[in-house]
Order: sequence, then C-alpha cells, then structure tokens
Amino acid sequence: MSEQSNQSTPSGSSVTVLGLGPMGRALAGAFVAAGVRTTVWNRTPGRDRELVAQGAVGAASLEEAVAASDLVVVCVVNYDASDALLRTESATTALKGRTLVNLTADTPDRARESARWAEAHGIRYLDGAIMTPTATIGTPHAVFLFAGPAGLYGEHEPVLAALGGTRTHLGEDHGRAAAYDIALLDIFWTAMAGYTHALAVAKAEGVSGAELAPFAQGIAAILPDIFQDYGTRADQGVYSGDTNPITSAASSMAHIVHTSEAHGIDAGVMRAAEGLARRVIGLGHGTDGFIRITEVLGRTAPAEQH
Repeated sequence: MSEQSNQSTPSGSSVTVLGLGPMGRALAGAFVAAGVRTTVWNRTPGRDRELVAQGAVGAASLEEAVAASDLVVVCVVNYDASDALLRTESATTALKGRTLVNLTADTPDRARESARWAEAHGIRYLDGAIMTPTATIGTPHAVFLFAGPAGLYGEHEPVLAALGGTRTHLGEDHGRAAAYDIALLDIFWTAMAGYTHALAVAKAEGVSGAELAPFAQGIAAILPDIFQDYGTRADQGVYSGDTNPITSAASSMAHIVHTSEAHGIDAGVMRAAEGLARRVIGLGHGTDGFIRITEVLGRTAPAEQH
C-alpha cells in the first residue's frame, strides 16, 4: 500500500474522461487545470461546454475520445452504465492496448469481472474509488483508492496526481478498492440514517436540529477512537464488554424504539440494531461489548443452532 500527495504533471501527458456527470466534470476539470491534455465525451451532448471553454477537447464519439489518449478514465453511475458504454465492439476495439481506469462505484465482484473482461480484450485495467465529494477533486482534500497491477498504477500515477489529495494503491486485487468503498460507505450511510432519525425524534420532542447539532458533533468526535479500538478488537477476536456490556446497549436502544414509536416515528433501523444486540445476548454473550456483533454477523444460521 502506498500513499502519495500531489506532484507536478509531466509535460505532454494526456487523458480521456468518459462520463460528464458532476464527478466526471470535476475529474476532467482537475486534469485541465493541471495542464494535462484532456479529451472529454458524454453520451448526452452539451455537458462538455464549460470544460471545452477551459481548454478540454470535446470528442464527437466515444471511439474518437478513446483514440485521443493512452489513458482513459471512466466515471458513470454504476457498472451497468460503464459496461453499456465500453463493451460495444467499436469501443472495445478502440480501448485495446490502452489503460482504462474505472472510477465508477460498484461492487468488488463487478470490479474483478471487469478486470477479467479487460484482460481478455487486451485492455490494461485499474479499478478505483473516489472517497470525497466533487468539491475536493483537484485539491489536497481529495481521497482516491486504486487497485490493480502496481506497475501499471506507477506508470500512470504522475497523471493521476492531477486529481489531487491522497491517492492510495491498495494492491493487485482489482476488487480491493471497491471493497474499501463498500465498507466505508456502509459507515457513512448507516450514520446518516441514524442522524436523520435522531433529528426526527428530536423534533418530535421539541428540540430543533440547530439545538441538537453541537451535541451531535460531540458524539461524532468520540467515534474515531472507538473505530480504531473496535477494528483492533475485531482483528484479534477480543470482545470484552468490561466498560459497556451489550446488555446496556440493548436497553438504551429499546428506549429509542419506545420514544420513536410513541411519536409515530418508524423505528425500523433501530429495531434491527436492537435485534442484533438481543441475538448476541441470546447466544450467551451478554457480558461482551457491542463489537461482538461483528463476529455474530459472520456466522451462518445453521452454525448458530449448534
């Protein structure tokens, strides 16, 4: 695993960006701003106007765009969309011998399957994940993850450096960037679901979002140390609940469910979390901490019955 910060882009470098949604436009804009000769294409015409005004070259077709650069970056909504663009006979032929960097978000299995497809058609392939919003692209705050052949990544890293921030190569397994992406988005969307639910409960109790926010930030501030501790414990299989047994967690979650439903607020997410805690307790782990759920989630139902 390696991490690199921004560096100068080599003169004469070029890149093609396929897909000009908000993130695709941000990627292309960063390349243009760094002085990389940038060709852009989007299935829906017109999205390249601002980029062309900045110095990008708008291609009339996907095949023309691919032919313009040895390095091709694609960023669309999912792999169904990228497959629809890239797996036509003409596009596959145009890509042969070039490097394709897929920054489209999807699952690890789809990333690995795309790598196999690329290899079968003579296309050099890197998979990647973008971990920060569009406003960070091209700045020191951007975070990118890449997976695939280390030599191929190293070859193109000087151009990819135009994207800014931290770029980490995670290894040869093409699915590894997507695996990180899925796990990290799991944290984000679970947290956002919890926060939106908390705002609804607070509002029902007469507490405004503005009033709650400073205290919510205090909760968020304690999470980094908990994440580090839980990650270590999960790796080591240490689930002690000396400071906060899961029975206590289940009790507090039951209070949240009761208060929510008393106001007619759906408590399905918290009921699911409480159910996991009760499952751990039912398996005889009531004195363990909340982290024991990680181990229980990895079990199959038949194994639990023995």
